[in-house]
Amino acid sequence: MIHVLALCPEAVLVGRRLATALGATLHAHASAAPRGTRRFSAIAECISELWPTASGLVVLAPCGVVTRSLALLMQSKYRDPAVVCCDALGRWAIPLLSGHEGGANALALQVANAIAAEPVITTTSEALRDHIVGVGCRRGAAAADIQAAIRTALRRAGVARQRVRLLATAELKRDEAGLLAAADALDLPLRFITHDEIRACAKAHAVTPTAQRRLDLPAVAEPCALLAGRRTTLCLPRQIIRGVTVAIAREASCASASGRETGSIVRTERKRQSLARRSSSAIGRILTASPT
Repeated sequence: MIHVLALCPEAVLVGRRLATALGATLHAHASAAPRGTRRFSAIAECISELWPTASGLVVLAPCGVVTRSLALLMQSKYRDPAVVCCDALGRWAIPLLSGHEGGANALALQVANAIAAEPVITTTSEALRDHIVGVGCRRGAAAADIQAAIRTALRRAGVARQRVRLLATAELKRDEAGLLAAADALDLPLRFITHDEIRACAKAHAVTPTAQRRLDLPAVAEPCALLAGRRTTLCLPRQIIRGVTVAIAREASCASASGRETGSIVRTERKRQSLARRSSSAIGRILTASPT
């Protein structure tokens, strides 16, 4: 069972949406809990009570508060429930415990897809993967065709499957059976990018007439590949393979980034990343200030 814990009124609003999307139970602090919601007086006590039977916990509270609450409960990454921490406004989804083996990384991506948050994955096995495949397809596209298109695009780009961190597509494809099956068969997480984000970076990529006409979006594959990561540039522009549109972006390390914006990142994207860095720094200060 997954449980969502919210500490303040703003977090309760996000928590409701998350609980619905995840099929989870919502718990709220007594000072912020609306009528009919399960209440708690202290996060640490609530987490301790849920710990033995929970498969996952999503806590909308400061990282330091959640970390201190976990300190005496942790036993093994193979047995502990997945724990994801989010800020009260639902901007970040951070796996804190049991990231890979316990499923917190996957849970963070579910959270991100549900509330358009940024999943902050730090486990080495995922972090070293630096390519994102953007995918666009017609309604009802076959999983086999989507898989074949992705594999062909990777060969054209000279990118090994092991270097791919994510597949990315537009949010309206949440229920696209073929795409979901292809992601599962390739054992790759699938991230959904909101339409507002895609439209905001319209100048970063070529406009696709079909996407513009059918979806009221400038494109799908290229912007989704670019937006699903950080410091991204296209290493394979839009390709149409077996009726499936595929584009591949590569993420640059801060150590290798030149400091100059490439042609794939426009002013709107630069502003978004600047805001993201400032928010990340704030979270970093909270973690640094917390006892280990």
